Amino acid sequence: MERIQEKLAILADAAKYDASCASSGSNRKNETKGLGNAHPGMGICHSYTADGRCVSLLKILLTNVCIYDCAYCVSRKSNDIKRAAFTVQEVVDLTINFYRRNYIEGLFLSSGIFKDPDYTMERLVRVAKKLRTEHNFNGYIHLKAIPGASDELMREAGLYADRLSVNLELPTEAGLKLLAPEKNRPAMIQPIRFLQNEIIRLEDERKVLKKVPTFVPAGQSTQVIVGAAGESDMEIMHLASRFYQQFQLKRVYYSGYVPISNDNRLPALHSQVPLMRENRLYQADWLLRFYGFEPHELLNERHPNLDTDIDPKLSWALRNLDSFPVDINKADKMLIARVPGIGIESLRKICAARMHGTLGWDQLKQMGVQIGKARYFITCKAGPLERRDLTPEQIRQQLLAQSHSKWAKAHSPQLQLF
Repeated sequence: MERIQEKLAILADAAKYDASCASSGSNRKNETKGLGNAHPGMGICHSYTADGRCVSLLKILLTNVCIYDCAYCVSRKSNDIKRAAFTVQEVVDLTINFYRRNYIEGLFLSSGIFKDPDYTMERLVRVAKKLRTEHNFNGYIHLKAIPGASDELMREAGLYADRLSVNLELPTEAGLKLLAPEKNRPAMIQPIRFLQNEIIRLEDERKVLKKVPTFVPAGQSTQVIVGAAGESDMEIMHLASRFYQQFQLKRVYYSGYVPISNDNRLPALHSQVPLMRENRLYQADWLLRFYGFEPHELLNERHPNLDTDIDPKLSWALRNLDSFPVDINKADKMLIARVPGIGIESLRKICAARMHGTLGWDQLKQMGVQIGKARYFITCKAGPLERRDLTPEQIRQQLLAQSHSKWAKAHSPQLQLF
């Protein structure tokens, strides 16, 4: 038991650098007297389903032994760290025991590559297969697909896992050649393309056949490391958009590089993790997926990186003031979606309510519209709330001042006494 706890401490800590841990989209049902549900503990991470539920997953590596020497990876073969490896049965037992104790609702399993990709992938698949077939485990399973593994193993993994993900790791091929010369981008893309083709094939079969096996019902995702190789946000967003369109990925995850190596090819060892940049990339990603934006609208050669002071939608609006103001009671739905301060849920309420009457500022506020931000870009029944002769820079400064003053109000001056 002490040895298992030691392995868990090592391999859970190594897994924390993988951000692509999500459980949204799966509809696997427990129809045969299966097992358990969720709570925190060592190696347990929290994620969210499509309907907003928070779930807990056992997040571990099968092993942190790796044959590759990627400069940005804590598990690289040249790094002097304590190594460990679970057996297939140990991972199965941990998952079942945690599940029965109501600690978790599923498993997120990744691994370093030991021996070769097929050898590693075969063990990941065996874990999922044992859980499904021997223990009747109906919880969520997310496996990391290993680039270079055979199509047969990928196909089998898709039959037992709810989601598969293949990490692209670095956004550009140049960055990959610099920091992970043993890897190549085509080998990473091949399993993504194979999984997409299998999903399409089985969807077509489902139209004519009654019984078609479930295959990665939560789809596939990927992850890129941000800030390790000097890539621009424009390059990252164009990559994400291309993969969403070509492979219908469920998510692209952005992970700010955590300095772990004193290597002159990487940011300095004590440099700050680019968390704000990571946050802005997620916001831009949201605009691509749900608001109808294209990458070239958010970023271009003149503006290759996202503004860290303001969100991407506001930044776009300030560069396109000639498109505003829009009449909230008459404008097209997708144009209203581009107004800063109006989200998808508020948009839905606006479109439903304006069919029954004209809307004013009070109604918009009740619908969740951020009036302080949106007032510069819309008109409604009560007329303009803001002067229309302001420059983009003036609007920007006013909004920044408002956000700073709101932050200041949240801190009592009494705290200065302690």
